[in-house]
Amino acid sequence: MKRLNLPTYSFNIKLIEQRKHIFDFIRKKFVILTPEEWVRQNFLRYLVDEKNYPASLIAIEKEFKLNNLSKRSDAVVYNKMGKPFLIVEFKAPDVKIDQKVFDQIARYNMKLKVNYLMVSNGMEHYCCMLDYSKNSYVFLKEIPNFFDVLE
Repeated sequence: MKRLNLPTYSFNIKLIEQRKHIFDFIRKKFVILTPEEWVRQNFLRYLVDEKNYPASLIAIEKEFKLNNLSKRSDAVVYNKMGKPFLIVEFKAPDVKIDQKVFDQIARYNMKLKVNYLMVSNGMEHYCCMLDYSKNSYVFLKEIPNFFDVLE
């Protein structure tokens, strides 16, 4: 797998029926190792190991309804009260992060109404903080620590 713009972590990877699988430490099961999954696993380890996000407050592939359509966010982080406050969208390293990616995560946020949005393709990482009172957002210079974003 491609080297990402993140710290290096070790993972449990094995072949199952001729396909590589990686152990997802959040879901506690092996999942097919796609380029997007590689980004997800590395970025989540970064959030947990470097930025102090509790693994127990992270949900993967969280399903919700949006205009009667089933959608799945790549990751949702909850606060200690069980309220979602962050959505993360992952893309494969070769996928350019552009307006379409931000439009996708913004649509998901129409339902979840979180305060932070993150997007990563493993090479570039973006985080923005939403200000609903001013109907605006600001991009942060770096991925915040969990304790800095608690509500």
